[in-house]
Amino acid sequence: MKISAIDVGSNSVRLMVMADGKTLYKQTDTTRLGEGLAASGRLLPEAIERTARSVQLFAAAAELNGAGTPYVFATAAVRSAVNGGDFVKRVKQLTGIDVDVIGGEEEAACGLAGALRGRDGGMVDLGGASTEITVQKGGKKVYSKSVDIGTVRLYDLAGQDRQALQKVIDRKLAEYGAPDLSAVDMYGVGGTATSLAAIFHGLEPYDPKVVDGTFLSAQWLGEEAERLLPLTVEERKKVKGMDVRRADVIAGGCLLMYSLLSKFGSGGITVSESDNLEGYVILRGLAK
Repeated sequence: MKISAIDVGSNSVRLMVMADGKTLYKQTDTTRLGEGLAASGRLLPEAIERTARSVQLFAAAAELNGAGTPYVFATAAVRSAVNGGDFVKRVKQLTGIDVDVIGGEEEAACGLAGALRGRDGGMVDLGGASTEITVQKGGKKVYSKSVDIGTVRLYDLAGQDRQALQKVIDRKLAEYGAPDLSAVDMYGVGGTATSLAAIFHGLEPYDPKVVDGTFLSAQWLGEEAERLLPLTVEERKKVKGMDVRRADVIAGGCLLMYSLLSKFGSGGITVSESDNLEGYVILRGLAK
Protein backbone atom coordinates (compact mmCIF):
# COMPACT_ATOMS: atom_id res chain seq x y z
CA MET A 1 0.00 0.00 0.00
CA LYS A 2 1.29 3.43 -0.95
CA ILE A 3 1.58 6.34 1.46
CA SER A 4 2.88 9.86 0.97
CA ALA A 5 4.46 12.62 3.02
CA ILE A 6 5.29 16.25 2.34
CA ASP A 7 8.14 18.14 3.98
CA VAL A 8 7.65 21.93 4.02
CA GLY A 9 11.10 23.42 4.44
CA SER A 10 12.41 26.95 4.39
CA ASN A 11 13.74 26.59 0.87
CA SER A 12 11.64 23.88 -0.73
CA VAL A 13 8.59 21.64 -0.54
CA ARG A 14 9.24 17.94 -1.06
CA LEU A 15 6.87 15.06 -1.75
CA MET A 16 7.77 11.44 -1.00
CA VAL A 17 5.76 8.40 -2.03
CA MET A 18 6.49 5.09 -0.27
CA ALA A 19 5.23 1.53 -0.55
CA ASP A 20 6.03 -1.36 1.78
CA GLY A 21 8.52 0.79 3.67
CA LYS A 22 10.52 1.68 0.54
CA THR A 23 10.77 5.09 -1.09
CA LEU A 24 9.40 5.00 -4.63
CA TYR A 25 10.24 8.56 -5.56
CA LYS A 26 10.58 12.13 -4.35
CA GLN A 27 9.74 15.44 -6.02
CA THR A 28 10.93 18.90 -5.07
CA ASP A 29 9.57 22.40 -5.62
CA THR A 30 11.76 25.33 -4.57
CA THR A 31 9.35 27.92 -3.10
CA ARG A 32 11.57 29.85 -0.63
CA LEU A 33 9.04 29.98 2.19
CA GLY A 34 11.76 31.41 4.45
CA GLU A 35 12.53 34.34 2.15
CA GLY A 36 13.11 37.49 4.24
CA LEU A 37 12.41 35.66 7.49
CA ALA A 38 15.80 36.48 9.03
CA ALA A 39 15.19 40.21 8.75
CA SER A 40 11.50 40.46 9.66
CA GLY A 41 10.72 37.35 11.67
CA ARG A 42 7.67 36.92 9.45
CA LEU A 43 6.73 34.84 6.43
CA LEU A 44 5.98 36.97 3.38
CA PRO A 45 2.37 36.70 2.15
CA GLU A 46 3.54 35.78 -1.34
CA ALA A 47 5.87 33.09 0.08
CA ILE A 48 3.00 31.64 2.09
CA GLU A 49 0.75 31.54 -0.97
CA ARG A 50 3.22 29.97 -3.41
CA THR A 51 4.30 27.38 -0.83
CA ALA A 52 0.74 26.48 0.18
CA ARG A 53 -0.14 26.11 -3.52
CA SER A 54 2.83 23.79 -3.93
CA VAL A 55 1.55 21.63 -1.07
CA GLN A 56 -1.86 21.62 -2.75
CA LEU A 57 -0.40 20.42 -6.06
CA PHE A 58 1.73 17.73 -4.43
CA ALA A 59 -1.23 16.51 -2.36
CA ALA A 60 -3.35 16.20 -5.50
CA ALA A 61 -0.54 14.36 -7.30
CA ALA A 62 -0.14 11.91 -4.41
CA GLU A 63 -3.83 11.10 -4.37
CA LEU A 64 -3.94 10.65 -8.15
CA ASN A 65 -1.04 8.21 -7.82
CA GLY A 66 -2.91 6.14 -5.27
CA ALA A 67 -0.79 7.28 -2.33
CA GLY A 68 -3.69 8.77 -0.36
CA THR A 69 -3.81 12.05 1.48
CA PRO A 70 -0.22 12.95 2.41
CA TYR A 71 1.08 13.55 5.91
CA VAL A 72 2.38 17.13 5.88
CA PHE A 73 4.97 18.48 8.28
CA ALA A 74 6.74 21.83 8.44
CA THR A 75 10.09 22.76 9.95
CA ALA A 76 12.13 25.85 10.87
CA ALA A 77 10.50 28.56 8.76
CA VAL A 78 6.99 27.87 10.04
CA ARG A 79 7.91 27.16 13.66
CA SER A 80 10.09 30.27 13.99
CA ALA A 81 7.92 32.81 12.17
CA VAL A 82 5.55 34.90 14.23
CA ASN A 83 2.90 34.32 11.57
CA GLY A 84 3.63 30.65 10.96
CA GLY A 85 0.01 29.96 11.81
CA ASP A 86 -1.04 31.86 8.68
CA PHE A 87 0.70 29.26 6.55
CA VAL A 88 -0.89 26.39 8.46
CA LYS A 89 -4.30 28.02 8.04
CA ARG A 90 -3.80 28.56 4.29
CA VAL A 91 -2.83 24.93 3.69
CA LYS A 92 -5.91 23.85 5.63
CA GLN A 93 -8.09 26.10 3.46
CA LEU A 94 -6.63 24.75 0.22
CA THR A 95 -6.33 21.06 1.06
CA GLY A 96 -8.16 20.26 4.28
CA ILE A 97 -4.86 18.91 5.64
CA ASP A 98 -3.53 19.78 9.09
CA VAL A 99 0.16 20.67 8.97
CA ASP A 100 2.29 19.14 11.72
CA VAL A 101 4.78 21.84 12.80
CA ILE A 102 7.68 19.93 14.35
CA GLY A 103 10.32 21.30 16.71
CA GLY A 104 14.05 21.43 16.14
CA GLU A 105 14.80 18.38 18.26
CA GLU A 106 12.16 16.32 16.47
CA GLU A 107 13.42 17.53 13.11
CA ALA A 108 16.89 16.32 14.09
CA ALA A 109 15.48 12.97 15.24
CA CYS A 110 13.68 12.55 11.91
CA GLY A 111 16.86 13.27 9.95
CA LEU A 112 18.84 10.83 12.09
CA ALA A 113 16.23 8.08 11.74
CA GLY A 114 16.09 8.54 7.98
CA ALA A 115 19.84 8.63 7.40
CA LEU A 116 21.08 6.05 9.92
CA ARG A 117 18.10 3.67 10.17
CA GLY A 118 19.11 2.74 13.72
CA ARG A 119 22.87 2.57 13.12
CA ASP A 120 25.34 4.53 15.23
CA GLY A 121 26.77 7.69 13.73
CA GLY A 122 25.99 11.35 13.26
CA MET A 123 23.85 13.49 11.01
CA VAL A 124 24.01 17.05 9.71
CA ASP A 125 20.77 18.39 8.25
CA LEU A 126 21.65 21.74 6.70
CA GLY A 127 18.35 23.30 5.73
CA GLY A 128 17.13 26.70 4.65
CA ALA A 129 16.50 28.25 8.07
CA SER A 130 18.07 25.80 10.54
CA THR A 131 20.83 23.23 10.78
CA GLU A 132 20.62 20.17 13.01
CA ILE A 133 23.54 18.10 14.30
CA THR A 134 22.70 14.79 15.98
CA VAL A 135 24.94 11.95 17.17
CA GLN A 136 23.88 8.46 18.21
CA LYS A 137 26.12 5.95 20.04
CA GLY A 138 25.15 2.57 21.39
CA GLY A 139 21.69 3.09 19.95
CA LYS A 140 21.18 6.18 22.09
CA LYS A 141 21.21 9.85 21.18
CA VAL A 142 24.22 11.45 22.88
CA TYR A 143 24.11 14.90 21.25
CA SER A 144 21.43 16.85 19.43
CA LYS A 145 21.20 20.55 18.68
CA SER A 146 19.24 22.66 16.22
CA VAL A 147 20.48 26.17 15.46
CA ASP A 148 18.62 28.78 13.43
CA ILE A 149 21.09 29.07 10.57
CA GLY A 150 20.66 27.66 7.07
CA THR A 151 21.20 28.60 3.45
CA VAL A 152 18.27 30.97 3.00
CA ARG A 153 18.69 32.63 6.39
CA LEU A 154 22.42 32.97 5.77
CA TYR A 155 21.78 34.54 2.37
CA ASP A 156 19.29 36.99 3.89
CA LEU A 157 21.80 38.00 6.57
CA ALA A 158 25.01 38.19 4.54
CA GLY A 159 24.24 37.93 0.84
CA GLN A 160 27.27 36.88 -1.21
CA ASP A 161 29.89 38.68 0.90
CA ARG A 162 32.58 36.17 1.91
CA GLN A 163 33.65 38.01 5.06
CA ALA A 164 30.09 38.70 6.21
CA LEU A 165 29.08 35.07 5.59
CA GLN A 166 31.95 33.77 7.69
CA LYS A 167 31.19 36.20 10.49
CA VAL A 168 27.57 35.01 10.71
CA ILE A 169 28.62 31.37 10.46
CA ASP A 170 31.20 31.66 13.23
CA ARG A 171 28.71 33.37 15.52
CA LYS A 172 26.02 30.74 14.97
CA LEU A 173 28.37 27.75 15.23
CA ALA A 174 29.24 28.86 18.75
CA GLU A 175 25.68 27.92 19.75
CA TYR A 176 26.45 24.22 19.22
CA GLY A 177 28.97 24.18 22.04
CA ALA A 178 31.86 21.81 21.37
CA PRO A 179 30.66 18.42 20.06
CA ASP A 180 33.56 16.16 19.09
CA LEU A 181 32.76 14.65 15.70
CA SER A 182 36.28 13.40 14.98
CA ALA A 183 35.46 9.73 15.57
CA VAL A 184 31.88 9.81 14.28
CA ASP A 185 30.71 8.65 10.85
CA MET A 186 28.79 11.72 9.75
CA TYR A 187 25.94 11.70 7.24
CA GLY A 188 24.60 14.74 5.43
CA VAL A 189 20.93 15.09 4.51
CA GLY A 190 18.89 17.81 2.86
CA GLY A 191 19.08 19.81 -0.34
CA THR A 192 22.44 21.46 0.31
CA ALA A 193 24.19 18.13 0.84
CA THR A 194 22.58 16.44 -2.16
CA SER A 195 23.15 19.48 -4.40
CA LEU A 196 26.84 19.58 -3.46
CA ALA A 197 27.11 15.87 -4.24
CA ALA A 198 25.59 16.52 -7.67
CA ILE A 199 28.22 19.21 -8.27
CA PHE A 200 30.94 16.84 -7.02
CA HIS A 201 29.93 14.31 -9.68
CA GLY A 202 29.00 16.90 -12.31
CA LEU A 203 25.60 15.25 -12.67
CA GLU A 204 23.38 16.31 -15.56
CA PRO A 205 20.65 15.30 -15.00
CA TYR A 206 20.46 14.70 -11.26
CA ASP A 207 20.63 11.03 -10.31
CA PRO A 208 19.72 10.11 -6.71
CA LYS A 209 21.34 6.69 -7.08
CA VAL A 210 24.70 8.33 -7.77
CA VAL A 211 24.26 10.98 -5.07
CA ASP A 212 23.34 8.53 -2.32
CA GLY A 213 26.46 7.39 -0.50
CA THR A 214 28.73 10.08 -1.93
CA PHE A 215 31.52 11.07 0.46
CA LEU A 216 32.32 14.79 0.51
CA SER A 217 35.51 15.51 2.42
CA ALA A 218 35.82 18.65 4.51
CA GLN A 219 38.81 19.56 2.35
CA TRP A 220 36.78 19.32 -0.86
CA LEU A 221 33.96 21.36 0.68
CA GLY A 222 36.39 24.10 1.69
CA GLU A 223 37.94 24.20 -1.77
CA GLU A 224 34.53 24.16 -3.45
CA ALA A 225 33.29 27.03 -1.28
CA GLU A 226 36.29 29.11 -2.33
CA ARG A 227 35.62 28.22 -5.99
CA LEU A 228 31.93 29.12 -5.86
CA LEU A 229 31.98 32.23 -3.68
CA PRO A 230 33.67 34.60 -6.20
CA LEU A 231 31.29 33.58 -9.00
CA THR A 232 28.17 35.52 -9.84
CA VAL A 233 24.85 33.71 -9.58
CA GLU A 234 24.69 33.49 -13.38
CA GLU A 235 28.19 32.01 -13.50
CA ARG A 236 27.25 29.45 -10.85
CA LYS A 237 24.26 28.36 -12.91
CA LYS A 238 26.73 27.16 -15.56
CA VAL A 239 28.66 24.95 -13.12
CA LYS A 240 28.15 21.32 -14.10
CA GLY A 241 25.75 19.61 -11.73
CA MET A 242 24.41 22.89 -10.30
CA ASP A 243 20.77 23.09 -9.28
CA VAL A 244 20.03 26.52 -10.75
CA ARG A 245 17.30 27.08 -8.13
CA ARG A 246 20.01 27.02 -5.46
CA ALA A 247 22.67 28.99 -7.32
CA ASP A 248 22.26 32.06 -5.10
CA VAL A 249 22.52 30.19 -1.78
CA ILE A 250 24.75 27.19 -2.49
CA ALA A 251 28.10 28.92 -1.96
CA GLY A 252 27.13 30.11 1.50
CA GLY A 253 25.71 26.67 2.25
CA CYS A 254 28.95 25.03 1.18
CA LEU A 255 30.95 27.40 3.39
CA LEU A 256 28.63 26.66 6.31
CA MET A 257 29.00 22.89 5.87
CA TYR A 258 32.79 23.17 5.61
CA SER A 259 33.04 25.46 8.63
CA LEU A 260 30.83 23.21 10.74
CA LEU A 261 32.76 20.04 9.95
CA SER A 262 36.14 21.72 10.42
CA LYS A 263 35.21 23.33 13.73
CA PHE A 264 34.01 20.08 15.25
CA GLY A 265 36.73 17.82 13.86
CA SER A 266 34.91 15.85 11.17
CA GLY A 267 36.71 14.77 8.02
CA GLY A 268 33.58 14.89 5.90
CA ILE A 269 30.03 13.65 5.31
CA THR A 270 28.45 10.75 3.49
CA VAL A 271 25.44 12.13 1.62
CA SER A 272 22.17 10.30 2.19
CA GLU A 273 19.10 10.48 -0.02
CA SER A 274 17.14 8.95 2.86
CA ASP A 275 16.38 11.84 5.18
CA ASN A 276 13.76 13.42 7.42
CA LEU A 277 10.91 12.39 5.11
CA GLU A 278 11.68 8.72 5.69
CA GLY A 279 12.52 9.51 9.31
CA TYR A 280 9.17 11.20 9.91
CA VAL A 281 7.31 8.14 8.59
CA ILE A 282 9.50 5.81 10.70
CA LEU A 283 9.13 7.76 13.94
CA ARG A 284 5.40 8.29 13.47
CA GLY A 285 4.87 4.62 12.67
CA LEU A 286 3.09 5.53 9.46
CA ALA A 287 4.54 2.94 7.09
CA LYS A 288 1.98 0.37 6.00
